[in-house]
Amino acid sequence: MLKIVISSKTFHFINPAGTSRGVYTTRQSFFVTLTSDDSPGVQGMGECATLPDLSCDAMPPTDYERKLRTFCDVFERTGEIDYEAMRPYPSMLFGLETALAQLRAGGKLDILDTPFGRGEEGITINGLVWMGTFDEMLARLDEKIQKGFHCVKLKIGAIDFDKELELVRHIRESFTREQIELRVDANGGFSPDEAMSRLEALSKHDIHSIEQPIRQHQWAAMARLCAATPLPIALDEELIGVNSRHEKIELLDTIRPQYIILKPSLHGGMSGTAEWIELARERNIGSWITSALESNVGLNAIAQLAARIYGPNISMPQGLGTGQLFSDNVPMPLTIRGDQLMLDYSSSSS
Repeated sequence: MLKIVISSKTFHFINPAGTSRGVYTTRQSFFVTLTSDDSPGVQGMGECATLPDLSCDAMPPTDYERKLRTFCDVFERTGEIDYEAMRPYPSMLFGLETALAQLRAGGKLDILDTPFGRGEEGITINGLVWMGTFDEMLARLDEKIQKGFHCVKLKIGAIDFDKELELVRHIRESFTREQIELRVDANGGFSPDEAMSRLEALSKHDIHSIEQPIRQHQWAAMARLCAATPLPIALDEELIGVNSRHEKIELLDTIRPQYIILKPSLHGGMSGTAEWIELARERNIGSWITSALESNVGLNAIAQLAARIYGPNISMPQGLGTGQLFSDNVPMPLTIRGDQLMLDYSSSSS
């Protein structure tokens, strides 16, 4: 007999996290804890969390927990996840998939049987520089470089574009492309009319890629940008709410981006993320995986999914550096050494 208990926790950011949709100071997550009479003393835990105004399955907490409970009841009764029914609810699906994977792994943190999960190798990650004033972003950038990051992602759109371009220029005056790989994330902040000129300005500074230059749901405009862009474009928000296989195919065939970026809690859970990557590979579209402000429970699952899909020895830096954002994170032996995310079982917490 299977049993799932739902709980929730509000996490507090050490420093406010500035995004294109405002500033986060707290983050609420729901947790599903799965047990089975067939495995006494073993449990699997998964994290279900949405980002307000972004996740396709975001809703008031009471409604969210009620909907999550209905899926848990089906799982308890049948012993199977209803993947098709849960496609529109990626954060809930991700949590259930994680809990089931850990139960099947005997309750271990190594839920997908990878070298990363066993603590044998790390995953190269990018350093994330949050939006802020010019001086704040410059200081955050310097901190990431001092810590040993070789790939840095700048969130832009919070200050004047000329100031942001000045920051990019400053980086390139100090570090070559070989020394620092530079990614920028516009979070849909450019208008279709101005986007190409801004891409051209950024392309002069050896940018690896730009995420979501214009708002999502403008497929024709985005397709034109991707066809003519002077630097690679990666889709992120564009993928949210595109949940069925045929919709994914239609988006990729219409827009033809250079990259897609997958956040499992936003883009279909583990199974939906794997489906996106499979379809992208068939079209020679690159990809990488990132976290979406989850606690260590979700981050561990996302990192192990990346290790399973791209590993071993992942060459593309992943976006998994969010595990040190909270003052009250779930204790777990996730740690960052230089630009490597690792599971260090000799330590007690991250």
